Amino acid sequence: MTAPTGTRRRTPLFALLGVIGPGMIAASAGNDAGGISTYSVAGATFGYRMLWLIPLMTMALVVVQEMAVRMGAATGKGFAALIRERFGIRPSFFAMVALVVSNAATSVSEFAGIASAMEILGVSRYVAVPLAALAVWLLVVRGSYRRVEKVMLGLSAVFLAYVLSAVLVGPDWVEVARATVLPSIEVTTGFVMLSIAMVGTTIAPWMQFFVQANVVDKGVGPRDLPMQRIDVISGTIAAGVIAWCIVLTTGTVLHGSGTPIATASDAAGALAPVAGAYAAQLFALGLLGSSLLAACVLPLTVSYAVCEAFGFERGIDRAWSEAPVFNAVYTFVIVFGAAFILIPELDLITIMVLSQVIGGVLLPFLLVYMMVIANDRRIMGRYANGRSANLAGWSTIGVTTALTLALVVMTVLGIGR
Repeated sequence: MTAPTGTRRRTPLFALLGVIGPGMIAASAGNDAGGISTYSVAGATFGYRMLWLIPLMTMALVVVQEMAVRMGAATGKGFAALIRERFGIRPSFFAMVALVVSNAATSVSEFAGIASAMEILGVSRYVAVPLAALAVWLLVVRGSYRRVEKVMLGLSAVFLAYVLSAVLVGPDWVEVARATVLPSIEVTTGFVMLSIAMVGTTIAPWMQFFVQANVVDKGVGPRDLPMQRIDVISGTIAAGVIAWCIVLTTGTVLHGSGTPIATASDAAGALAPVAGAYAAQLFALGLLGSSLLAACVLPLTVSYAVCEAFGFERGIDRAWSEAPVFNAVYTFVIVFGAAFILIPELDLITIMVLSQVIGGVLLPFLLVYMMVIANDRRIMGRYANGRSANLAGWSTIGVTTALTLALVVMTVLGIGR
């Protein structure tokens, strides 16, 4: 991000990202509470039947993230600024509403993850969630986020245990290989909804704004594209492998038992081959770390995007009087996410999965903006999309749109319930 005077002003968040890399951070934050819950429910409910979606979604995310990196490097502008420049104020307003809705829903899932993790550890959500919301707000506003981000990344790395667990549970590897490469489709609302949720959590709308803003903040130019592509590809593949292992492990351990995932403790059972009696505690620590990390990243991403799109003052070092819109959007996303989770008797797992469905439904609208901009040679010059990027991008939009329409039709007609 750049200050209004033209001098570069780095926030603690984006300064640290310049060292670690936007691809790895986006991947780690993408495997958040909603993602982990969605993959766990997919495995527990349908076994291996949804494994084939993971490689396809991973490849699609590589294409989309590479486009975001290339757009930032070629233009020196964030995604929100390019939307306003190419389409004008009204389409920008629609895009920002979609982003705010998606991020608010996803933030709900992050606080649901925090609530679930702390309840496993014996702390009530009515204590844990308000304290977590205040901590997230203070961590970024007070500039201390840089000191704790690595800790949260370390906690998120707990889910590497799924890789080991996937081996220890002793799956039928022939069946796993077949399910990974051969599509298996079930015409039910549950299958379609989970498919949309998996797309929404893998290719989360906020990721494109996040990665491109970071590229601009770092001053990345076209000559730096090879290294940025490596960062994006490696981070995306790592996230894809973990997602695949979660579906595989829960499909092996939980699907055969016939026990649906109703709580985070149920999902934690898949780590029993690695952690034994401490599986729930290990799962809780990982869920807490990934949820806190994403709860910090998401509000900042949407705040910067909204202010960039409409030319408002932005920056976490700005007082309320200097950047009222930035601070209001940032605070709203945190307060909304935390307050929603305090509603009594909420099904936290369902909330986490549904938040990803919302992201999947809104994703095509934002990707259309991205595809049009990436193909505009007046903006992108010689860095405009090629045929392969266009094929992958439009295919992702087409598939996601088709899934959403199918879900609407099946719900209205009562098909596949």
